Amino acid sequence: MYDFGIRQAHTGYRIAYRPQETNHCPGCGRSHWMIGRLTAECAFCGTALPLIGGGASGNGVTRRNTTAPLAA
Repeated sequence: MYDFGIRQAHTGYRIAYRPQETNHCPGCGRSHWMIGRLTAECAFCGTALPLIGGGASGNGVTRRNTTAPLAA
């Protein structure tokens, strides 16, 4: 996972859904969201934004380090 503070310094501000903040839609200005695994979608106009840390947490997420080869 990236350190977004350092990355932001090199790439500028990126529009994304930030769970700890009040997020206003860049399309319509409202702040009601339907949040999925990787994106949040505005409930009014359908604008989708990536989650700032999407896909790395939640129920059912497991990470295993296995050295066994996959069956063909």
